[in-house]
Amino acid sequence: MYKIKNEEKLLKSLKQFFCARIDNMKKGILFYLTLFLLILAFSTAANYFDFDIWARLIAGMGVVDGGSVLKADFLSYTPVHTWWDHEWGSGVIFYFILKYLGPYYLIILQAILMFLIFFTASKIIKLRTNYNPYNILFYFFTIMSVMPNLNNPVRCHMFSFLLFTVFIYILEKVRRGNNKLLFLIPVLTIFWNNVHGGVVSGLGLLLMYAVGEFLNKKNFLKYITVFLISSAALIINPWGIEYIKFLLMANTMERTHIVEWWGLFAKYNLLKYIIFKLFMLSTLLTETLSIFKSIKLNGIKDWYKQADKVKYIVLLSTLYLAISHVKLMPFFAIASICFAYEDFYKLTENLKLPVWKDKFIYAALLFISIFTFVAKDFSLPVGIGTYPVKEVEFIRKNNLKGNILVNFGLGSYVAYKLYPNNKIFMDGRYEEVYFDYMIPMLKEFCLGYPHWREILTYFPPDIIIIEKYYPIFNILQKESEWTLVYQDKLFGVFLPKSKASNNYTLPTDDINYYKNTLFTTGIKFKK
Repeated sequence: MYKIKNEEKLLKSLKQFFCARIDNMKKGILFYLTLFLLILAFSTAANYFDFDIWARLIAGMGVVDGGSVLKADFLSYTPVHTWWDHEWGSGVIFYFILKYLGPYYLIILQAILMFLIFFTASKIIKLRTNYNPYNILFYFFTIMSVMPNLNNPVRCHMFSFLLFTVFIYILEKVRRGNNKLLFLIPVLTIFWNNVHGGVVSGLGLLLMYAVGEFLNKKNFLKYITVFLISSAALIINPWGIEYIKFLLMANTMERTHIVEWWGLFAKYNLLKYIIFKLFMLSTLLTETLSIFKSIKLNGIKDWYKQADKVKYIVLLSTLYLAISHVKLMPFFAIASICFAYEDFYKLTENLKLPVWKDKFIYAALLFISIFTFVAKDFSLPVGIGTYPVKEVEFIRKNNLKGNILVNFGLGSYVAYKLYPNNKIFMDGRYEEVYFDYMIPMLKEFCLGYPHWREILTYFPPDIIIIEKYYPIFNILQKESEWTLVYQDKLFGVFLPKSKASNNYTLPTDDINYYKNTLFTTGIKFKK
């Protein structure tokens, strides 16, 4: 009889165990499916491709079609130095996908990379805590906070954000005794170093863990060792040791002319990135309350003794990066979801909410995803409101050859579409290819400052494409040497009066034409 009762208890326990596992599996599937659909919906809602994608595709084309990494620029009519392309590997991936799968898969790649970031973060939460890692509202809030940074298909820095998250996962596994995984970090560093210059954030993370574990009075030398090996691995790139000098320069240079490198609280950004600022404030309040609560219960000495110094060093370091440069905000968001989720969960776990809240939240998020898919066709974002699409087509259609002066952010698009008939002044590869004086000279011109003519004297263009909101647009209209030959809503095309004609063919207004020819280029490579 006793034996039968024990067997019944065992069967009951096994049943409960498997039911709990199945229930948790169902929650996980629903969570990841909803998260992916949400991310895919946001990715398909982008209005234009990133400004630098065109240069990346050209670099990738050089490798895939030409058989070698491009080390010299051929797109510009201005002086250039060695092309230190710290994103050449990303270009290969992007062009390979474009060539063999099609442009829509670039958008899907963006969604997959973003999903993998949050998927990996959920695994880190599972490693660090015993709490349910599937609180989708926390993820939703995090995604929304960095959407301005991640909503252009597709950018090279996505690899840095993903690998930063993967590094945290590996290092958290190492902290739990799996030291064998450390050998992966130098290998991943080699890959990271060749797809994006943000590899320095991975090396920085190793130092954060070393300092944190030193303060935790645990073995920190292994992190220093891996840091040194990984730093040495940076030499494995197409340029060798000289590239490391460039990488150090590129990661320490000031980018005062680039908006996404401005501070979070710069005057220009005071009323921008509101959701991220709320997210940042929420994280800081959560951590402050958590620390205060722990100090109140255990005293400050015990709190400091028990506190995970790694966690606070990573959070504070990435907070500094986010405040210093809006482009780096995702690092703080990733650190927050990995390290602050537990404290957020502790503060809210005793809140009594309706039992139907989870069903309502999932239904709402799925509705947002489906509504986005229905409201906006899954089609290529041409960027009519961002790029001089019609102006470029006007130049192509009328066979206007020569050097083009255009703002550097738009340069690689113009080069991609119009080379070899036209070359550009410069583009977004400014530290990779161009000299320091070129951006200030371009700024002087666009804003119509006293020395705006210098650019026309030293680097005379045959064609000018300029945004209509810049003062120089009105100045050129009054000039005797230049004439406006075409304009749309945002841009105008100027030619020297001596070369202008009264008989031009206008570009089509058919949006489908621009979608079908978005990635058409005259650039060709032969192996």
